[in-house]
Amino acid sequence: MDHGTVGSAQSGRLLVEVREEGSSAVVTPAGELDHHTADLLREPLDDLLDKGFSRLVVDCSRLEFCDSTGLNVLLGARLKADAAGGGVHLAGMLPVVARVFEITGAETVFTVHDSVEAALADGAD
Repeated sequence: MDHGTVGSAQSGRLLVEVREEGSSAVVTPAGELDHHTADLLREPLDDLLDKGFSRLVVDCSRLEFCDSTGLNVLLGARLKADAAGGGVHLAGMLPVVARVFEITGAETVFTVHDSVEAALADGAD
């Protein structure tokens, strides 16, 4: 399995790390995902999809806040990944972030896992 870091981006409130895990890409946003930081997540997600990664695992274990703009970034990535025959899997959501997905009903359109390892195992053939 390839554990190499593909890249990262950071502002004062959000750090995004990207790494390849076999045929999946793992994206780890850490901090606050809102209208000020959404592009820091949108750009690497779009780049990965453009490179042919249709299965994205978003490690939410370090995501402390997500507003509607952040939710829309993830929903947009999900639509693009689904169109490419893949999907966006969310892993390790903290309760404060999970609540946003519950309130909006967005949890029903994502595959949600307890951990990144479980998300990766779910995609293993």
